[in-house]
Amino acid sequence: MDKVVTAILGGGQGSRLAPLTRYRAKPAVPVAGKFRLIDIPISNSLHAGIDRIYVLTQFNSASLHRHIAQSYRFDVFSSGFVNILAAEQSVSNRDWYQGTADAVRQNLPRLIYKRPSEVLVLSGDQLYLMALRSFVEWHRANLADLTVAVKAVPREQAHAFGVMKIDSQGQIIDFVEKPQDAAQIEQLVVPTQTLERLGFPPDPDQCLASMGIYVFKPAVLKALLDGTSATDFGHEVIPTAVPDLRVFAFGYSGYWRDIGTIPAFHHANLELTQSVPPLDLYSPTTPFYTHPRFLPGTKIDDCSVHHSVICEGSVVSGASVSNSIVGIRSMIREGTVIDSTVMMGANFYEWESDTPDTPLVGIGRNCTIRNAIIDLDSSIGDGVQLINEAGRDEVIEEDFAIRGGVIVVPRGSSIPNGTVI
Repeated sequence: MDKVVTAILGGGQGSRLAPLTRYRAKPAVPVAGKFRLIDIPISNSLHAGIDRIYVLTQFNSASLHRHIAQSYRFDVFSSGFVNILAAEQSVSNRDWYQGTADAVRQNLPRLIYKRPSEVLVLSGDQLYLMALRSFVEWHRANLADLTVAVKAVPREQAHAFGVMKIDSQGQIIDFVEKPQDAAQIEQLVVPTQTLERLGFPPDPDQCLASMGIYVFKPAVLKALLDGTSATDFGHEVIPTAVPDLRVFAFGYSGYWRDIGTIPAFHHANLELTQSVPPLDLYSPTTPFYTHPRFLPGTKIDDCSVHHSVICEGSVVSGASVSNSIVGIRSMIREGTVIDSTVMMGANFYEWESDTPDTPLVGIGRNCTIRNAIIDLDSSIGDGVQLINEAGRDEVIEEDFAIRGGVIVVPRGSSIPNGTVI
């Protein structure tokens, strides 16, 4: 595995995650109370023994640079690294990344400079725990040029994915990106015995969907990208490779969520509050890594807490918290009710203010917050009601937004006392 290079795609503007991406790159968005999205693919790579990792990005990358520099420091006897490859002008190219494939093309000389055995391409906006070692070993065992990680999805969801047909050996013989025609989808429904061979339950009416996770032979990747105008792996590169190359599917039946939208991000976080969450954050053998902060334990005083995750360094006093994620250094004050909310916490403590009417960082007294996301370092004043009282679906304001019915308070925003949204 020390001969494999990982390329993590995080270069998109992240407009579907706005306003969480107003001041940061999408991979730098906090998740699960104490991590960043970028920690997920990096941790999966490190678990597999792959420690040469590049992160490809181009928008608002300052906080992502800082997080990676603070979190991933290898000792002097290791050749491992996690490096940012931000979009830049060169003699041969003066354009921004035009898509996933174009981002890899522009950085291909760096990715293959030390002659890796394989290039592993991961997405920067997914939540999952995958044995990437098994993925690479499957690729090698099949003598594949390219291997695509796949998940079984119901027929009615096939239109949202790249969907494929495979033969009895697991080789992909047809690939269609986001098919919309019902007859075409019908042709892509997988026989139950094929599902079983890939390790899936033999459910009827299932299709194989690409997860946007790939392993390439370096020479094959170079041949598919050099001298072409292809900008996207799913729309162009994979369909081009299927007829002429050995392209295989690797079945993955574990937890996987694409969290590229606000409702999907909100739902995936709240799934982690279940009594037995679908993603195991507590495994001693496959932990998610992040920046060590050395914070004190959480302090809870006279509270009611149900099915919630409350991260270290928080102080919760006289509040009711249910079905929620409460991030690091969160301050929640007396009489407040929080339900189905993702509170990302704070980068600092603020114990008092020189101006009495100025809300402190955290959530004030006697608030009700439901079905919301509160970004880092936000101040919610006393008596605030974040409940989407009018039932609106989409609203964009400076100090708040509603995306898919979920209220979002952007990073560093201040909601005055008594506000009702």
